[in-house]
Amino acid sequence: MIVLNFSHPLTQEQKTQIETLTREEIKEVRQLRVSFDNEKPFVPQVMELVDSCGLSPEEWQTERILVVPPSLNFIAVTLIAELHGRMGYFPPIVRIRPVEGAVPPKFEVAEIIDLQAVRDRARKERTG
Repeated sequence: MIVLNFSHPLTQEQKTQIETLTREEIKEVRQLRVSFDNEKPFVPQVMELVDSCGLSPEEWQTERILVVPPSLNFIAVTLIAELHGRMGYFPPIVRIRPVEGAVPPKFEVAEIIDLQAVRDRARKERTG
């Protein structure tokens, strides 16, 4: 599986947590730098960011991809829309949370959220 990380670098412990939760080996982690200009439209910047992932159209549709989204909500939701367009489905995402009481601050993998399953379930709600 390829992990596209749009957030802080993952620790070895977090990578192990991801492999445990997904029951799949991480083949590669691509660390992607997210630095946007607030004075410019976000859509072209997201497109450029996704292009920087270095995946071909075929790879977007065939590789097992897991996403660690950026923390800024406007970038994250626009990114997910762009990824859906390229992949043909909503990618699963990693939710990271702070470890309570950890000094210095420490973060762990809280869960893997299957966005496509969320979408599919919600669609059933729409149709009754």
